[in-house]
Amino acid sequence: MQLVLLIGLGGFLGTIARYSCAQLPFLASNQKSNNFPFATLLINLIGCFLIGLIYGYFEKQSVNSSDWKLIITVGFCGGFTTFSAFSIENIQMIREGHFLTAILYIFSSVLIGLLLTWGGIALIKS
Repeated sequence: MQLVLLIGLGGFLGTIARYSCAQLPFLASNQKSNNFPFATLLINLIGCFLIGLIYGYFEKQSVNSSDWKLIITVGFCGGFTTFSAFSIENIQMIREGHFLTAILYIFSSVLIGLLLTWGGIALIKS
């Protein structure tokens, strides 16, 4: 139960960090002046880099299971961006040679995710 609460705390901190980053003047002004979501893109890319650093560190230290790894990756990175989890899961599948599974996961996540989002909007509006 303690680990679950610590992961939740990590998620809380990640969410606050995400919001704070999006409010930075150079991102907030770009977000409003363009149709392109620069803040979201930058946050997702930072999250991917961060989760890569964390996984790389734990692999280098030969630590397979660690509470800190879960607190930072599932908690903080999960609160900061779920795209980081999506990214590391695909890297793991590719590293294990499951190329078709990774491709299927990538396309189904993006395409079905977009369709479900559109469907949810359409359902509520009807």
